[in-house]
Amino acid sequence: MIEHKTFSLADQVFERLENEILGGQYQRGEILTEMKLCQALGVSRTPVREALRRLQQEHILEETGKGLKVLGITREDLQDIMELRIRTEGLVAARTAERITEEELAELKETLDLQEFYLSKQDSDHIKGMDSRFHELIYKFSGSAVFYDMLTPLHKKAQRYRKRSVENNSRATASVEEHRKIYNALAAHDPAAASAAMLHHAENAKKHIMEN
Repeated sequence: MIEHKTFSLADQVFERLENEILGGQYQRGEILTEMKLCQALGVSRTPVREALRRLQQEHILEETGKGLKVLGITREDLQDIMELRIRTEGLVAARTAERITEEELAELKETLDLQEFYLSKQDSDHIKGMDSRFHELIYKFSGSAVFYDMLTPLHKKAQRYRKRSVENNSRATASVEEHRKIYNALAAHDPAAASAAMLHHAENAKKHIMEN
């Protein structure tokens, strides 16, 4: 089982800034400074400095000499992210199908049921949240820290573009149906079916995101 560490203040600052940058709150090309962020977040310079260093390592920010420039995720980045997901998520789903427990299946089903509930309410923010959780749980239940650590950030980096998808009711509905097929294959402990269902889902997600 993959263990998760308790979040430090620097982790919390990193998480918030990453979500705000990837969500579009800070625009590409905008300059961020430690002082500006300390004031906005109400924290000291140390956790902000650590968060900014990590965001540079993620290539989300770039040093300019006058501050850190927001890079965000370009269309070219998105193309690469989706291609990596297509090439790896099927493998992860197959591995998860082989080892997932009944307790883990119950947690995954609850997430899927909540996604369907929020779809009925046309609540795009919560749909996106449950979509992220569904994928993250599959990565986690694969038992591979390598896959989890690689795929979770990639899925998060596409969040601004995924938000547009879940706001499209027909795509959101299709996505939930695809998740249901993935879940059914995992519940049947069928690696080939799980891999095929996940590949189909990833390819459809890429097609819709890149066309919008």
